[in-house]
Amino acid sequence: MKGSLRTSDVERFRSAISRCVGLHFDDSKLGFLGEVLERRLEATRESAAGYAARLEKGTSGAELRGLAPELTVPETYFFRHFDQFRAFTDVALKERLDAASRVAKVAIFCAGCASGEEAYSLAILVREHVLEADSRVSIRAIDLNPLMIERAVRAHYSSWSLRETSEELRRRWFKLEGRDFVLDPSIRAAVTFEERNLVGDDSDEWRDGAYDIVFFRNVLMYLTPDAARTVVDRITRALVPGGYLFLGHAETLRGLSHDFHLRHTHETFYYQRKTALETASSRFEMDPSPGLPPTPMLNVDVSTSWVETIKSASDRIMAMTARAPERQATSAAAAKLPIDLTIALDLLRNERFGEALERLDDLPATSARDPDVLLLRASLLTHSGELARAEALCSDLILIDELSAGAHYLFALCREGRGDTRGAIDHDQIAAYLDDGFAMPRLHLGLMARRAGNREDARLELELAVKLLAGEEASRLLLFGGGFGREGLIALCRAELARLQGEP
Repeated sequence: MKGSLRTSDVERFRSAISRCVGLHFDDSKLGFLGEVLERRLEATRESAAGYAARLEKGTSGAELRGLAPELTVPETYFFRHFDQFRAFTDVALKERLDAASRVAKVAIFCAGCASGEEAYSLAILVREHVLEADSRVSIRAIDLNPLMIERAVRAHYSSWSLRETSEELRRRWFKLEGRDFVLDPSIRAAVTFEERNLVGDDSDEWRDGAYDIVFFRNVLMYLTPDAARTVVDRITRALVPGGYLFLGHAETLRGLSHDFHLRHTHETFYYQRKTALETASSRFEMDPSPGLPPTPMLNVDVSTSWVETIKSASDRIMAMTARAPERQATSAAAAKLPIDLTIALDLLRNERFGEALERLDDLPATSARDPDVLLLRASLLTHSGELARAEALCSDLILIDELSAGAHYLFALCREGRGDTRGAIDHDQIAAYLDDGFAMPRLHLGLMARRAGNREDARLELELAVKLLAGEEASRLLLFGGGFGREGLIALCRAELARLQGEP
């Protein structure tokens, strides 16, 4: 550190930032934070201890305005990830307009709007798709960084900000002034921008049912776990039942909320707040799309599908690598479960699926709907080839917890085993989205791409599966590995990659 700053000063500054604005910085960012702290101490003429103490008591508006530009990441552009904007216009906006009363506007909220491109993209789409847009839709956008809010209000943009904007939309909604693209005044007037702290306590900001649609993209990834939970709770309350939430492509609500349905249309994921009157018959929605054409099966030693492979415990894979069962997986998996499933897990490890199912049958009736029990039972049934029963259990589990990556992966196996390749791909993609460290859906997607003749997709998925398998939890390998150990699964991926490389 420069000057008289100590590591403890910077760590205290980091903790104060986390409490004030919810931003997370790991140890690799301590040098960066030290530079920020030095600049703020120079600007305020305070000691490190005095400045930290003031932050800990609550950041004043003036100091927050000085800090925010130093700490936030403003990168954005118009129509970023257009698939989500398609879902916005075709699903969320249309449905909320239909649900709105004649006097109420559909309220859209952009949290963490940066320099305004996202909010203005929404305003352009509303103007393009909604008659009497000004009277039917309102858009509000907030950001912590005052410099970004000033830029948003000014609405002058470079060509780089419009890099994903069509020429037609450029001509219609922008005027070139020098090197700047200046947004049409009617679109500028359609959005209200405010400088706000998401983590700050503002009851008016989060009043119940204030918004129909919330865009909260690429913000969660920068928040501490506590701040993320706080903000998601506030957004949940502020969304009307049935309202829609859009997160960044690398963000999910897994571990943060069970108050939303996961939606999958237009080749993207987003969320819809559950209604109070929803019944257990609610089902997961999929984007209707044509299935892959029937093609010869995978060029591996399997009969019909991957689920058949894991059922038969292929001798070819066993010959490639000596399978060393990961016995610690049993205790590791059992330690994660609230009900004692140790014996059932040990039977699973030894591929005694029928006996393991009998052990589950002996559990108290009160445990029948426990998600861990349902997941283990579905895994056992899938391993046994009883796909109809396994799929029914996966459906039940998804109704209880739509964000269960394991349930969606098992559902994918069942769908493939029953001839529904498109359904298998959908659920594998959902499992991979919900947990980007989960190896098995990547492996399964790779094998199905191989089957369909999509060599490049197969290569990408199998290479990713190899990387993820190296660090996969032993308990998950036990539940979802189909009887293969870590090395056996890696060997399978590498063998298929080698075949892909050798093919014309």
